[in-house]
Amino acid sequence: MGARSSIPKPKRDKPVASSIKVAMRGRSGGMQDNKLPSIFPRRPCYLRYLKQQRVKDYLTLESEFIRRQNAQKVVEAHRKKERQTVRNLRGSPTTLARVHELFDNESRAVVVVEGSKREWFIPILSIVDKSYIHVNSLVIVKCAGAFKNVPVAVVGVLPDEVDSSAMGHKIEKAPKESFDDIGGLESQVQEIKEAVELPLTHPEYYEEMGITAPKGVILYGEPGTGKTLLAKAVANSTSATFLRATGSDLVQKSSGEGARKVRDLFKIAKESAPCIVFIDEVDAVGTKRFDTSSKGEQEVQRTLLELLNQLDGFDSRGDVKVIMATNRIDSLDPALIRPGRIDRKIELPKPDFKTKLKIFGIHTSGMHMDKDVSFETLLAKEKEASGADIKAMCTEAGMLALRGQRKVVCMADFEKAMKSVLLKDVKGHEGAFYA
Repeated sequence: MGARSSIPKPKRDKPVASSIKVAMRGRSGGMQDNKLPSIFPRRPCYLRYLKQQRVKDYLTLESEFIRRQNAQKVVEAHRKKERQTVRNLRGSPTTLARVHELFDNESRAVVVVEGSKREWFIPILSIVDKSYIHVNSLVIVKCAGAFKNVPVAVVGVLPDEVDSSAMGHKIEKAPKESFDDIGGLESQVQEIKEAVELPLTHPEYYEEMGITAPKGVILYGEPGTGKTLLAKAVANSTSATFLRATGSDLVQKSSGEGARKVRDLFKIAKESAPCIVFIDEVDAVGTKRFDTSSKGEQEVQRTLLELLNQLDGFDSRGDVKVIMATNRIDSLDPALIRPGRIDRKIELPKPDFKTKLKIFGIHTSGMHMDKDVSFETLLAKEKEASGADIKAMCTEAGMLALRGQRKVVCMADFEKAMKSVLLKDVKGHEGAFYA
């Protein structure tokens, strides 16, 4: 048999997978949005007329909206161009300064850069609104020099506004403490209600009697007797705005800053009237004046003078009542606490035995007490405890029970708390020293 002839096999290419055809949605959404809606029925009738009127109203509203938007764009572009022009005239960099003196019909001024004490005599550009410029106003100055710290011209002025730091004294939320949380002090509560609360809630009573309501009161007494608590209760009982500041807040390092803070504080009070201003630890700023060469003492006395002016100046305070608190009323300046500025002086003494029992009852009303707890026994061991000491003892006793994983507070917890709060277990230390 002859050899079989080899026939080459035909070469076949690898089949290519056909692309999957996906039906694409027409991208005519934008065109659809611009089309008018179909109105049915198509035959002429009154219903079709009403629907056409509705479409016309929508189109009119849209046209007016687009017109106003385009007009606003023109105004914004014009304002942006003006701001850029003013920015080019002012130049950069700029800083803030205070005006000390004005010359040449308010065309030149002596300014002091904020944070510095050096004075500069510079011109005021014509782009500045001079109706806002006065002594002690805050202005924008253009700086030059090698270090860009030399003012060369006044290029802007900021309107007079209350310092933002003074707004921090406003209490937005009324305190939770009320007169029911005060043990004893019935006569003191009655006096402060008559002097502060009643003139704000019922001023007609004083008009019918033909007398002037008290302008302010001062609370004085030993530490822990409830001066701040009484002020919080007044704020809780009235709907008036409550501003709280301390004497140390009003004492500032820079000259004139303390007096400015006092002015801002009372300015906010007048704008928020009816208002109660509570100044705690007023002895930090209201001590007796004396001759001194110390700049710090001189600044404190300037602040005191501004406080005296605000308390009894030519301008009426209106519905603004002042409550002050101090531990050292004997160190205060007599002009600060004279009648006309502070009409009532309320002393808060150390609580007696019955008052202490009331204070114990107030602070333990929400606690689970053991039957062996006797407040009379605790008070017999410590007769010098104040109201703040009693509150601290109750809190410490609850913490000790919590540490022992108990829900009931026993007598041993109160005894340990008394030693801890009044420091009787430390030799050489008396609890009254730290009161």
